[in-house]
Amino acid sequence: MKQSDIWYVTFGPHRADETAGSGARSTRTFKSEIDAKLFAMQILAKGWCASAGTLNPHQPKQIVGPAQIERWADPGLGG
Repeated sequence: MKQSDIWYVTFGPHRADETAGSGARSTRTFKSEIDAKLFAMQILAKGWCASAGTLNPHQPKQIVGPAQIERWADPGLGG
């Protein structure tokens, strides 16, 4: 049985970044929270904005907003 994706990370350049072009956001999905965190750290290292969370119908629903994503993704910060 194939495991479905549970987590997503939505990402893109900060809206104030005019060099980023259209500023379109993208989303990637992941089978584990660890994979989502590793990807989010890569996005944050680029200086981009990100948010994350669990996909429906996964319970309990979790949402990680842009203000919390660095703490969530970085194990050194308690993530």
